[in-house]
Amino acid sequence: MTARNTGVGLDPIDVRFRAGEAYEIRVRDHRLLADQPVDAGGADTAPSPTELFAASLAACVAYYAGRYLSRHGYDRTGLAVTASFEMATDRPARVAAIRITVRPPTDLPPDRWPALRAVASHCTVHNTLLSTPQIEVDIE
Repeated sequence: MTARNTGVGLDPIDVRFRAGEAYEIRVRDHRLLADQPVDAGGADTAPSPTELFAASLAACVAYYAGRYLSRHGYDRTGLAVTASFEMATDRPARVAAIRITVRPPTDLPPDRWPALRAVASHCTVHNTLLSTPQIEVDIE
């Protein structure tokens, strides 16, 4: 599988075991942690991978919303995005639903909200979820 040359996503993301159920995620020069909640056997030292998945969508929506605001002369101050999700009750284990709430800055008139929603709804992560990528898991 070949990554499209966009300047982003070409460096591999590396995940290494730390302890218990915790892992260190290396993205370029950045370090993140993932762990499981206590009730899932972890120490709850960091968000779970599923929480990071929902957070990735929320951050992508926030980025697109912020770009919309800047392009149209609005300040991003006060922009907030919240994500919540529900797990499926059947197998396989997966996220069944995600709700994203965008709170625009107070100076954005309500008549601009539909355009903001349209732009934010087409962020890269959301588009990826709508057009499922090919995923390969190899063992070396």
